[in-house]
Amino acid sequence: MLRTLLILFGVVEIILPKPVIDACERIGLENPDEARLRPGADLLARLEGLIFVWLLVRGREKAPVTSTLLGLAGTVAVVYPKPLIRISQSFAYENSRQLELRSWVEPAARLLGALYLLVLFLSGDSEADAEPETTT
Repeated sequence: MLRTLLILFGVVEIILPKPVIDACERIGLENPDEARLRPGADLLARLEGLIFVWLLVRGREKAPVTSTLLGLAGTVAVVYPKPLIRISQSFAYENSRQLELRSWVEPAARLLGALYLLVLFLSGDSEADAEPETTT
């Protein structure tokens, strides 16, 4: 069930990244009206959704590079989220230095990292999950 919900979230993020970005801005920024997204910011959100769907449908065994990168990003976000926050802000916004982050952005980034690790965990080999082992 959780796997299906995460796949659905990934599909929504691929198809409609702007509402996801807008929600994140309202939640994470003191001054969301001042945020100036870079032209390719929606591409970053789509990429995140694509990675979720790719891993959860194909399985991490078939996507070792993608799963390694997601695991690394998730671990960094959980352990030390500040660099990930700064990097993502600079990629997404033209005026990242003028944006005022709310106090809970760092804990939220840790939760996002935990979500990345959960996606990685749930993305065990999908064929093995779909086909039960038979003994002869």
